[in-house]
Amino acid sequence: MAYPNSNQPVFNAVPPAVVALAFAIFAVEVLLMVGSYGVIGGPEAIGWRLEAIQRFSFFSPALQWMIETGNWPLEHMQRFVTYPFVHTGFVHVAFVLVFLLAIGKMVGDVFGNLAVIIIFFACGIFGALIYGGLVGDTRPLIGGFPSVYGLIGAYTFLLWVRFKSMGENEWQAFTLIGFLMGIQLFFGVFFEVGWDWVAEIAGFAFGFVLTPALVPGAFRRFLDRLRQR
Repeated sequence: MAYPNSNQPVFNAVPPAVVALAFAIFAVEVLLMVGSYGVIGGPEAIGWRLEAIQRFSFFSPALQWMIETGNWPLEHMQRFVTYPFVHTGFVHVAFVLVFLLAIGKMVGDVFGNLAVIIIFFACGIFGALIYGGLVGDTRPLIGGFPSVYGLIGAYTFLLWVRFKSMGENEWQAFTLIGFLMGIQLFFGVFFEVGWDWVAEIAGFAFGFVLTPALVPGAFRRFLDRLRQR
């Protein structure tokens, strides 16, 4: 693909919504990382990451408590949208950013900035709900993978439509998610891993089914069909 101006900065080619999400995730990690080394914040900053996990990660017991009591305080509701911005460390956040920038660009180029924001947060919320409702693991859910997997679901939908329109095997579209799940299975066999993959698969599935509604003009066509009836 040729670009009008090959000298433009790399980030100019990435949709602003993707850049904003990546910057927010990276900024949080930098703050927590430099705090852990005592560069800023004094001695108390060493525990900022642990405090961030306690305050902003998603906890299944919190969801169960809200369902049982009928109380939905902001303190716990915010966790659905804040946990994707807290990570265990630099390696964790680096992998999230790589997928966010790469897949987010492709999704954003087709559907636009608003769609990227909707997919990112909606899939993160859905992933947390499935994680809390099905698994009930007491360990916190943190990191942007459930949201990023939602973008992978959107990208998979694009490939699925493309392969189908070309008369090719549409199941090829699921190669990426199959590869990622294979890696998850490998680590699950040889290492002790948590149940985060449940939230990630849920995010992927929701991203795949949500994407058709975000196709430009989809809502207008839906209204037209209602009027015809």
